[in-house]
This record gives sequence, C-alpha cells and structure tokens, in this order.
Amino acid sequence: MIMIDPRAIIDPSAKIGENVEIGPWTIIGPDVEIGDDCVIASHVVLKGPTKMGRNNRIYQFSSVGEDTPDLKYQGERTTLTIGDNNVIREGVTIHRGTVQDRAETVIGNHNLLMAYAHVGHDSVLGDHCIMVNNAALAGHVVLGDWAILGGYALVHQYCKLGAHSFLGMGAAVGKDVPAYVTVTGNPAEAKGVNVEGLKRRGFSSDAISDIRRAYKVIYRQGLTTEEALARLDELAEKTPEITLLSDSIRQSSRGIVR
Repeated sequence: MIMIDPRAIIDPSAKIGENVEIGPWTIIGPDVEIGDDCVIASHVVLKGPTKMGRNNRIYQFSSVGEDTPDLKYQGERTTLTIGDNNVIREGVTIHRGTVQDRAETVIGNHNLLMAYAHVGHDSVLGDHCIMVNNAALAGHVVLGDWAILGGYALVHQYCKLGAHSFLGMGAAVGKDVPAYVTVTGNPAEAKGVNVEGLKRRGFSSDAISDIRRAYKVIYRQGLTTEEALARLDELAEKTPEITLLSDSIRQSSRGIVR
C-alpha cells in the first residue's frame, strides 16, 4: 500500500515502491525512483535523476537530488544514488554529481545525516557513516565506512576520510584522514585513534592496541611515509586490521592530516 498525502506533488514519471509514505507539500520530480518502505515527510524536495533504495527516511525541509551550484555544471544529466536504511534528518541538502568527475553522488547504506548536514556533488559515503548537525562535505569527498563527522565539521573538496575515522566538533579538514584516526581543530590535526568507536564495533583489545601502535609509527617516530608504511606492513602480518590503515594512506592524493 502506498500512502501519499493528497497535498503532495508527484511527477507522473516518478516510480514509487510498495509501502511508501509521502507527506503533505512534498515535491517529487521526474526521474525519481523510491524503493519500498521509505518514508518521505512533509515539505521535502526530491529531484532526479535520483534512485533510492528501500527503508529510507527523509525528514521535513530536506532538499535531495538538487543540481549542484558548482560553476562547472551546465545542466548535464547527472545522478544521485541512495542505498538502503538511511536516515536523512531535517534540512539536509544533497546535490547530484558533475560530468567533470563521476557524474554521480552516492550515499551507501545505514547512514545517518543529522539536521542541516550537506553532501556536495560527486561525494561518496560508504555505510554506517554519521554526519552530525551542520557537518558539510564539499564536492568530490569520499567517506569510508563508519566515518563520523562531529557537528559543524567541514571537509575540503577531494579529501578522503578513512573507515572508522572521527572528526571532532568544528574540525576543518583540508587533507586526507587515515582509517581509525581522530582529528580535531582548524586546521585539523591528528589526535589519536578512535578507540571508543572501535570498541563499539567489536574490535578486540589486542587489535586496538596494535592499531594504536601503528598510529605511533606514523605520527610519533619521525619516519618518512615510505618507512612508516613498510613498518605497518610488518605489523599487519600479525594484525590484519592494520592493512586498512596502510591502504588509506597509500590511496591518499592530498597527503594526510598531521
């Protein structure tokens, strides 16, 4: 059963799945596909081309799938893809991609975007990410799984945030953040390992200890990047979780936060 408030405005070409709720004064444009069991609150603007999976919830006054304000964008057909089980809270803005990059913005599964968060064009969120109120991603940003951005955290374009990384409140990030690392401040600086997050996700105490040891190899021993990575490869032979850390550094194109 589909429950659509009669005051909603829905383009005839939009595809609406089963058990979808759409609130009053919401506008759903052409080229929008909404999967089963989604709830779209009142006063939402949902534009296409956008494809959304199942069991997502979008709260009031969010703008999802809008054109990017990037001056390179000249009206080309670009997309937004949203996975399953995401929560998009009040006033969130998510822009579609640009043809100069991937032409697609991607939101994975089980993400929580709190009030007034912003996801810029061509950004990619993995799974289980959290963006706290007013956190913002410029264009072309990549978030690894389980990344968390504190309130008002800002991420510069083309930056990558590794899996399980944590940005403190108001952090201003202009370089890549390796997996597991906590950063704070403006400009952001590395402060340690996201130990509490790793505990919550079931990492063993031994694995966490070894990840902290790997962090010290990178940040405390005065090694070059190549020397630190060689040492991390040795540590990964005992603790495979460290491979995620070393890979995130090898994949960095902007250099890592120090």
